[in-house]
Amino acid sequence: MKVTPHSRLQSRLNSVVFLLLLLSLVTGLAWLSQRYSSEFDWTRSGRHTLSEASIKILAELDAPLTITAFAREEPMLRTAIRNYLQSYQRVKPDIELTFVNPSTAPELVRERNISIDGELVLEYSGRRENVKTISEQSISNALQRLARGDERWIAFISGHGERDPLGEANHDLGEWTNFLSDNGFQIQPVNLNDLQTVPDNTQVMVLAGPRINLFPGEVELIADYLDNGGNLLWLLDPGKLHGLEPIADQLGLQLPDGVVIDHASQLLGVNDPTIVVAVEDMYGQHPINANFDYTTLFPFSRVIEITDATSAQDWQASRLIQTGDHTWLESGSTDNAAEFNMADERQGPLPIAYAFSRTPAPDASEQRVVVVGDGDFLANAYINNGGNIELGNRFMNWLSEDDDLIAIPARHAQDARLDLSTAQALIIGLGFLIVLPLGLFASGMMIWWRRRKRQ
Repeated sequence: MKVTPHSRLQSRLNSVVFLLLLLSLVTGLAWLSQRYSSEFDWTRSGRHTLSEASIKILAELDAPLTITAFAREEPMLRTAIRNYLQSYQRVKPDIELTFVNPSTAPELVRERNISIDGELVLEYSGRRENVKTISEQSISNALQRLARGDERWIAFISGHGERDPLGEANHDLGEWTNFLSDNGFQIQPVNLNDLQTVPDNTQVMVLAGPRINLFPGEVELIADYLDNGGNLLWLLDPGKLHGLEPIADQLGLQLPDGVVIDHASQLLGVNDPTIVVAVEDMYGQHPINANFDYTTLFPFSRVIEITDATSAQDWQASRLIQTGDHTWLESGSTDNAAEFNMADERQGPLPIAYAFSRTPAPDASEQRVVVVGDGDFLANAYINNGGNIELGNRFMNWLSEDDDLIAIPARHAQDARLDLSTAQALIIGLGFLIVLPLGLFASGMMIWWRRRKRQ
């Protein structure tokens, strides 16, 4: 083809037009990427995607939400906070995120009660919640409290040697109630002998192992509370009921004497046979146990059974936790030498926790009760073992009718570790250390041989 000035001009014009079109395409794609984005969560547990419960909570917020992050001017910390909160902003675009350096705003830090670097302050419709842990559970729980706006009061019956809800001793419940307080619950010890009544704003009553007998009038107040539709958590330790027999009758409970023995716990390094270890297949079908796969420890537990009186009182009973086949109810010594006596003792599985529910009146809300044959599992000495604190939190969320909070899962990075069998590891090792280098060497030798032959 003959090259002419016209053809040269035409070629240059084509090149210029192509370049302009290419630049326009790149500019358009860049503009679209700023306005629209697509993300895909390929993690096994979906840890970068909000749960349905969190999305439902965000849908309840019909006003703008402001989040203030009190974080130092450290790029990695602020970027991590910003990236995590983007999953919430994608669902609710009117979430405004601002950062404050706590070093330069000490008055604001004191006013907002900031205690750690990276703490979040969520503000919605004039209400405020602090979040110290950056996780879906803590953030969504705070959003639920902001959306609800009311206070959840938990009345711990006191005055009879019960576990102190604010105490720091090993047998007290201080660590658990601190966790509940961080999640919006209001903790209040209540001495019925002084008040002569159950406070009207009580959402959940807790009976936590009295050591001396309650007065008949106090037991009557608790019974009336149950008759009127009150919610109850009863941490029922082995031994005497100390005057609470009428409450057991109201629920239709049968409470055999003895302590559950679990020698299989020694496989997990637990040398005390009175500590029952519960795993996933020991949890019953109930909203409290939904997606709950933690191991929990129950020291010094008793067996709880239901009778025909349970259904006669219109209670719907659900077994929450039962022990394994290898356990038994020991009526004698509970030391390491304890042995199962088939003639006199009951072999597992043995129920140690039940949930009860009923509708006391046609227009009333559902009444809920949880009875656990052990109070030590929530005590300061054991609360941080396994999933004990998570289970205690689930009990309280269900009893306070915050079912959505139960459904917010704790996200674990299940795909952050690559588990290989011995054969797979050997194949990969041989492939990279021997096969691949030999292949590259052979390829190089072949190329060298061909070039030499051409010469």
